[in-house]
Amino acid sequence: MQKREKESDIHMRGGVITERDAGLSTVRTRAPAGVFTIEQLRGLARVAKKYGTGIVHCTIRQTIEIPHVSPENLKKIAKELEANGTPIGSEKDEIVNIISCPGSERCKFANIDTLSLAKKIDAKMFGKVMPVKIRIAVSGCPNACTSPMLNEIGVIGRVRPLRTEGLCTGCGGCVYYCKEHAIRIRNGISELDEEKCVECGMCVTSCSFDLLKAEPRHYLITVGGRRGRHPKIGRELLTVDTEDHVLFVIDRIVDWVYRRAWSGRLLSEQLDELHFEKFRAEIIKQVPEAHAVQPVHKAAAE
Repeated sequence: MQKREKESDIHMRGGVITERDAGLSTVRTRAPAGVFTIEQLRGLARVAKKYGTGIVHCTIRQTIEIPHVSPENLKKIAKELEANGTPIGSEKDEIVNIISCPGSERCKFANIDTLSLAKKIDAKMFGKVMPVKIRIAVSGCPNACTSPMLNEIGVIGRVRPLRTEGLCTGCGGCVYYCKEHAIRIRNGISELDEEKCVECGMCVTSCSFDLLKAEPRHYLITVGGRRGRHPKIGRELLTVDTEDHVLFVIDRIVDWVYRRAWSGRLLSEQLDELHFEKFRAEIIKQVPEAHAVQPVHKAAAE
């Protein structure tokens, strides 16, 4: 009986998913930002060959699943995955695998180091049991390759362009590269339409004469997005300009949801009942004034 209870406990872990054939399970691994070492991939291959059918599945949440395993081997699989540095992951009403684009390490469009931030969020938040599932996505720029605004918590790296007064040549390079048509040349000078600008930073990097500068990189944090059959864009919460403030704000969001949200409903369906606007006002007060502002780009949240 004791052995059965232990196996049942493992079977109930979030990263263990009962398949259509109830006699088999899929094991989802933990992989912060979807990063694996070569050694970890070799280890996953060994486990999949030993206990599964020799195949693995890459998930939308940037991790790897081992399908078609027998529940009686779950305890052994869990032990070997832990030793491999790829422990059993999370999928139920928990904080699940944190996803991220390559960020400034590799992507020429990125404004922030997404991989570092995602790993810090994972170390602090992963696997926490919640009343609702919490998906967190980090994107290096408003191109939003990881769809952060379709996650319960999204983080987007942005920059605000600043023109060097009196030196603009009016070449029009920034106009050509701006996908939002937020820049125009008038009287030989570039002009920015603040309402159209999404603060992606492409105009800054495209300036051949290095006359467009950028304010310090900052992070837009959104709450309450969702995928699924009825997708919904998350609401803008605030912006902060350091990783420490991002971690602080996400910690406050998680605590707010943990204490107030109801189970059985998506977070996106509860924001008004949870008094989202009141929470936003409170969290802005908790972050130093110089590092938190209420977003002005409301159109992106509609």
